[in-house]
Amino acid sequence: MSKIFTPVSTARRSAEALLNQSKKREASFKWEQEREYEAMVAKTARLRELRLAKEAADKEAAALTPVARPTARHRVKK
Repeated sequence: MSKIFTPVSTARRSAEALLNQSKKREASFKWEQEREYEAMVAKTARLRELRLAKEAADKEAAALTPVARPTARHRVKK
């Protein structure tokens, strides 16, 4: 028994094909957005770690550096 192609079944197949293409594009788009979001989160975490390490190093260096106090010779006369 052979299938009889009617205009309704042809239109239905065409519509289903378009729907499947649309779903594939949407899934691909969502996957790409998720990948970009994860990359941004990783970059932000890495930059935060670098900033905190630099701040800690600066704080330690400031604690080790003696504060120069003006002596009587170096004071500005008014």
